[in-house]
Amino acid sequence: MVNFVGAGSGAVDLITVRGMNLLKEADVIIYAGSLVNPQLLEYAKEDCEIHNSAYMTLEEVLDVIKKAEAEKKMTVRLHTGDASIYGAIREQMDVLDELGIEYRTTPGVSAAFGAAASLNLEYTLPDVSQSLIITRMAGRTGVPEKESIESFAAHHASMAIYLSAGMLGELSERLIKGGYEPDTPAAIVYKATWPEVENYICTVETL
Repeated sequence: MVNFVGAGSGAVDLITVRGMNLLKEADVIIYAGSLVNPQLLEYAKEDCEIHNSAYMTLEEVLDVIKKAEAEKKMTVRLHTGDASIYGAIREQMDVLDELGIEYRTTPGVSAAFGAAASLNLEYTLPDVSQSLIITRMAGRTGVPEKESIESFAAHHASMAIYLSAGMLGELSERLIKGGYEPDTPAAIVYKATWPEVENYICTVETL
């Protein structure tokens, strides 16, 4: 059995109780490198086999899972935040389906919600926005043209934009081009809910 577990947004106590218990029971843990709080690995039992997937290819991850399955061991694939958002779990699940390996998913607290908590704010305010758009800028992974920053900005909804801190100048221009007013409130949150969290309050124009 493989359990995909969302590690949460950073704080060690923001993993779910189910996720914590699965870590305690796991025979093998494959975790997503520095994106996962290393303190979570302290839940692992003494003889648990632990792998850092930051240094592994997809094939190597799958090889570890296949070996564990052959030995009737339980594997936890520990992803950052919630595995359903930019978790790249589908490509793993497709292979597991082909191999007939059973798997389950345990949700986690995503960074968007950790960031809101860090700022003590709400994304959905009456007469302001009743929708939240979760998106990203195109980088090594492309974004469909119909999901451009400009097209989403035209809705004037709240937005949580992941994986884009290295392109803030372009992001600001495209948000304004799409329809946000330059003085629309904005924030950059670094390592939401981690002990070293940093919050920067600004506007769309001053990102």
